[in-house]
Amino acid sequence: MKLKIKPEQFDAIALLNEDKSLELNANHELEIMPPTGGTAGRKNRRITQQLGIWTDQYGGESFDSSTIFQLPNSARRSPDASWISQARWEALTPQQQDGFPPLAPDFVVELRSPSDKLSTLQGKMAEYIANGVRLGWLINPQANQVEIYRQGREKEVLDQPRMLEGEEVLPGFQLSLEKIC
Repeated sequence: MKLKIKPEQFDAIALLNEDKSLELNANHELEIMPPTGGTAGRKNRRITQQLGIWTDQYGGESFDSSTIFQLPNSARRSPDASWISQARWEALTPQQQDGFPPLAPDFVVELRSPSDKLSTLQGKMAEYIANGVRLGWLINPQANQVEIYRQGREKEVLDQPRMLEGEEVLPGFQLSLEKIC
């Protein structure tokens, strides 16, 4: 049984439980995410670091897994890493920037942890794309695969990739999968 709550209730619960990883799906069901272990945390740090270095050089704003976004479908999601163009970020009010930004990022990454169900993450990726995310990567180290999600295109699955390209969304960004996949 899943607990159904209003988005405003979620916002209050999430702010009171900053040490917990919580999400709200489009059906307004509270989802409690298990904490990651050391291996997943180490791999996620590598992803966030590489994206952050690129962002500092080329612009926009990147975020780690603790940032919750209010998607257009009213879900509250926190991808493992994400990026928003500078123009979209600056279009938000200071209050929106300080809270849970009311938009879908331009780019998201989900890293599958040993405790994650692949089908659940695939559903989140489809939700991100349906809500305006332009490019998404689902990194699955257990299968040494990456699923690439793009607006208006079928999912692409790469086997044993060593590098991912940011394409037109993140021009020049390359994510090395060494020590991740």
